[in-house]
Amino acid sequence: MSQKIGHCISFKKQHMTSEKIMSYYTEKEILAMKFKKTGNNVQISTKASIYNSEEIEIGSNSRIDDFCVLSGKLKIGRNVHIAAFCLVAGGEKGITLEDFSGLAYHVQVFTQSDDYSGKSMTNPTIPGKFKHEIKKQILIKKHSIVGAGVIILPGVILEEGTSVGAMSLVRKSTEPWSIYTGNPAKKIKNRSKDLLIFEQEYISE
Repeated sequence: MSQKIGHCISFKKQHMTSEKIMSYYTEKEILAMKFKKTGNNVQISTKASIYNSEEIEIGSNSRIDDFCVLSGKLKIGRNVHIAAFCLVAGGEKGITLEDFSGLAYHVQVFTQSDDYSGKSMTNPTIPGKFKHEIKKQILIKKHSIVGAGVIILPGVILEEGTSVGAMSLVRKSTEPWSIYTGNPAKKIKNRSKDLLIFEQEYISE
């Protein structure tokens, strides 16, 4: 019994201190990765996979956690958090995450997709002339928060203050300061703007 209790306590302690034990690249290492642009106090996990760094901008105080995959054209604002196991595939068209936005665990954001109708061939091993890919930019505006396991498809704009519930599929653009959930994601109610007061206090410090 005591061993089980000890194991439980150990697990809780490890879980609570996960942010402290996560390993991040140093400022010097980040500079060596030759990003298009980086701000101050950028944190990138050493377990994240970064491709096409020369096309990626990351603003100050933003953080990218373990096992994320970032690729293609990306513009990440200030105080943006991308949690563990996220896939952010900017491709040719690009993804913008504005200031104070965030992606929870296992979020997947795609700017391009194969044609699933059967009218063309699919998958990346096939030359482009045999495929009909959908390629559209994605914009995640300021103060948007995306719940765990959400999938965002090409061309979507999450307007300012959008909140998306876990496991939702976002196929269409949203209204500002609204809460969405479901497959496909639908608006369920308006979202409070009280956080804007705290934003001003934070910025003025």
